[in-house]
Amino acid sequence: MPLTESRKARHLVAGATILALASAVAVATAASASAAPPHGQPDFEPFVLPADQACAGFDLSLGRIEDKRAINELHNGVLIEAGNGWNLTFTNLNNHKEIMLPSNGSVMKTTFTSSDTRTVQATGNNIVILFPTDTPAGPSTKLYTGRIVYTVAPGEVFTVQSTSGRTTDICALLA
Repeated sequence: MPLTESRKARHLVAGATILALASAVAVATAASASAAPPHGQPDFEPFVLPADQACAGFDLSLGRIEDKRAINELHNGVLIEAGNGWNLTFTNLNNHKEIMLPSNGSVMKTTFTSSDTRTVQATGNNIVILFPTDTPAGPSTKLYTGRIVYTVAPGEVFTVQSTSGRTTDICALLA
């Protein structure tokens, strides 16, 4: 399955640091190849995830600014991302409800396998967007507070392996 704009958007979220609803929240994200934009300026145009892909029944817009993570690749190929990630904005494009989530820090460890599958272990607070083709099947956009372990197979198919802690449904907050 090709890396569509929707899958790219999900990839950007699968891990940047945020603050949600007066509690500290983190979201780990995929590394950005471009230089950081000026303070407070978007570093990409918001992505729109079609209805029933990230949230049931409505289009979800995702915007981000200010990535401040340190990304280190260890000698064994393991990727460690830590620090403050992006400030995120989620918008329900049907009712225009919006949640703005400022960054506050996270840690994500990605291990690559020979079969082009990677395992991600994220601690802190992490948002994961699951599509209907994932396991468990989406659409869902959830905040996991604690620890989440998931695999990403070729075609960007996510499979949640385990979670601990609290879960918050971002789609329900925007509905």
